[in-house]
Amino acid sequence: MEMMTNSLGRRVPAEVNGQKKQPFRGIGKFQPTGRKTGPPIPSGANFTASKVVDSLDAALDRLHLFNGMTISFHHHLRDGDGIVNIIIDKLAQRGLKDIVLAPSALFPVHEPIVGHIKNGVVSHVLGSMNGPIGRLCTTGGMKKTAILRSHGGRYRAIQDGDLHIDAAFISAPTADTHGNANGVLGPSACGPLGFALADSLYADQVVVITDNLVPFPTWPWSIEGGNVDWVVPVEKLGDPGKIVSGTTKIATEPDRLMIADYAARLVRDSGLIDEPNFSFQAGAGGMSLAFVQYVAQYMREKKVVADFVRGGSTKALTDMLKEGLTRFILDGQSFDLDGVQSLRENPNHIETNPFVSYNYHTKGCFAPRVKASVLGGTEIDLDFNVNVNTHSDGWLLHGIGGFQDAADAQLTIITAPLYRKTNPIVLEKVVTVTAPGETIDAIVTDHGIAINPRRQDLLDRLKGSDLPLVSIEELHEKAIAATGVPAKPRFKDKVVAVIEWRDGTLIDSVYELDPGQ
Repeated sequence: MEMMTNSLGRRVPAEVNGQKKQPFRGIGKFQPTGRKTGPPIPSGANFTASKVVDSLDAALDRLHLFNGMTISFHHHLRDGDGIVNIIIDKLAQRGLKDIVLAPSALFPVHEPIVGHIKNGVVSHVLGSMNGPIGRLCTTGGMKKTAILRSHGGRYRAIQDGDLHIDAAFISAPTADTHGNANGVLGPSACGPLGFALADSLYADQVVVITDNLVPFPTWPWSIEGGNVDWVVPVEKLGDPGKIVSGTTKIATEPDRLMIADYAARLVRDSGLIDEPNFSFQAGAGGMSLAFVQYVAQYMREKKVVADFVRGGSTKALTDMLKEGLTRFILDGQSFDLDGVQSLRENPNHIETNPFVSYNYHTKGCFAPRVKASVLGGTEIDLDFNVNVNTHSDGWLLHGIGGFQDAADAQLTIITAPLYRKTNPIVLEKVVTVTAPGETIDAIVTDHGIAINPRRQDLLDRLKGSDLPLVSIEELHEKAIAATGVPAKPRFKDKVVAVIEWRDGTLIDSVYELDPGQ
């Protein structure tokens, strides 16, 4: 395999699965050329007013299926999804081999895919590597090289032609007979369906699967029927109780609460909270929820109303909308039932998709408009590079999600404890680079806050703040003093996966682990 060295000094393949690749050159350094791709031109001349077929097998009978084809699914149903495994089982029963699986994300419920990779039904995965599937990939168990992309990077890859989808299977909590579909109505309501938008627009064949078939027209529609070939009613899409959790839990541990408060105070003391058009993004983890509560309190004290807050929606965000602390929620996915209900009922809770929010190859997505973004990570290094994909032991266990995209905020904050058990989080070098240090502005830990030296303007803003500001080197020294120097994982020469940056260039490689370590 011919290798290249990118601007971070990381070695990456010049070609992945027969497709030539470019090395990461730095933020904004790679300029795309050409035009967007497109699906085959369809003809509605024989349209008979209904696209409904009576079973998944009947839909598969109507599709062009072949060995080596690429199929896709969205992940809004999360760990409650019941469709992905069923479709792959059915394709296996038809004798198909070397299927390329291109989901927007996978969850523990999809562990049976491991068996299909081992028996040759699935060749490799172009998407997140979570849990058992990631372990299989790390040990070289996939036939070809996996590619991990962010949510925005996935949309970009589809529209640019890097990821061609032969058949997209879109689970829809509500759909009509024409194929219009949404995720806010029906017994399996999950919120937005934006992660399936690119699939519906660019895939050669599109099947909508629903457990709530309604007469034409349903409204709203996240997926438009004009892009849909077939509609399949099923008894249920999966387990509604696991599609979203009923509640998300705020952190209660004192050190996690301290980190969340430090992050909120950093946003306050930097002055961003006082600027016009204030906005922020935070996830659904315990520390992120605590951050939302702290920053909301500072907004009340200052009588600040955010222009918008960026979801993944949670009860914490919908409560802010109800209280009038934000004008809008711009929502990419619902993390709890309050988020689903709010999106359904509140006109100021707006469904978004990766094109408008995260796609790097547009005339401007809104990610850079976010003032402050609070994210997590598995590792951070002295150059502020962040790893969210592999652990310090080298196992590839996580996807990118929206991490790279959300790091485009004006103030990107990484929150993490200084160490987890015996593993230091601030290291000399991370095992895998998911996002380069030039996108990361601050590291907030329970032992202090490190500001990226690139952000002298931020350091100037924080003069007079009582926040515990330290250097990244000091955090590293404290971490090693507490845990000792960790043993480095031993890798073989084989590249089992690559990490793409949002623009399609390669930011790092993931190597096969040496099982004898």
